[in-house]
Amino acid sequence: MTISFRHRAALLVIAAALVAMAPGCASRRPVSPAAPSPTPVAVPIMGASRLSAAQLVAWFNGRQPRPPGAYGATVPIETLAQYYIEEGAAEGVTGDVAFAQAIVETAWFRFSGTVPAWKNNLAGIGAADTNPDPATFPDARTGVRAQIQHVRAYADPGAYACSVPPLSKPCVDPRFALVVPKGRAPTWNQMGNGNWASAETYATSILTLYDEARAFNGVR
Repeated sequence: MTISFRHRAALLVIAAALVAMAPGCASRRPVSPAAPSPTPVAVPIMGASRLSAAQLVAWFNGRQPRPPGAYGATVPIETLAQYYIEEGAAEGVTGDVAFAQAIVETAWFRFSGTVPAWKNNLAGIGAADTNPDPATFPDARTGVRAQIQHVRAYADPGAYACSVPPLSKPCVDPRFALVVPKGRAPTWNQMGNGNWASAETYATSILTLYDEARAFNGVR
């Protein structure tokens, strides 16, 4: 069948109209729902620190707003941060995250809770919800070491005894034997809910500060 010029022109107009309508039709198609937020990345307790002592100090001194009250630890913040990196490295524990844990426990080293600064107990060891008996340590380094060793007891099933070995430094944690079984919480995400503390938000409070410190220093 021969198509006249007029009919051919009409067909071209219709085709052009259909092409023009296509994007509009596509836009009315159902849109797939957004993907759910990713599960928070697990942060192992055992491992190397990602932040240096200098980076921890820079974040601690530079963040805003400043926490209320006066700094109260028995050593300068520069010394304290170095202890966390050194003692963490000695036991294979992420000392930079333990530093964030100490901030949570001591209210930014303001010691506004039940454990006074002079006890050098930077992690509330023994300050249980019932029958609290906070431990006392002779100096800040010993307090940091006790915290690191106690953290390792939670994370490392190979830390079977409070002695050298399996620990790298002499045992100063008075509650090491109370963590049963050893290795029950290998990640910081598992802290809280009966691991170290009863609060459900304990892990989140630690890891939120750690993420903030990494972001401050540009560490992905």
